[in-house]
Amino acid sequence: MPRESMTEVDDDGLVQQLAEAKQELFNLRFQHVTGQLPSSTRLRETRKTIARIHTELRAREIAAAEELAASKETKS
Repeated sequence: MPRESMTEVDDDGLVQQLAEAKQELFNLRFQHVTGQLPSSTRLRETRKTIARIHTELRAREIAAAEELAASKETKS
């Protein structure tokens, strides 16, 4: 799924990729349950992609909070 590096995508793009990956995971799970999925490898890859996106979003959230805290300290 990562067409480009996750660090190069803006927040909205990551949220969009997350939504697409979650939809894909839903479809893969459905195929798996109905016996239409020949290999469960794609399930694992999609779960890992979702985790990577969550990790990148969280890292950005932490960086923004640290930046905000640093700017408040310099103003005081």
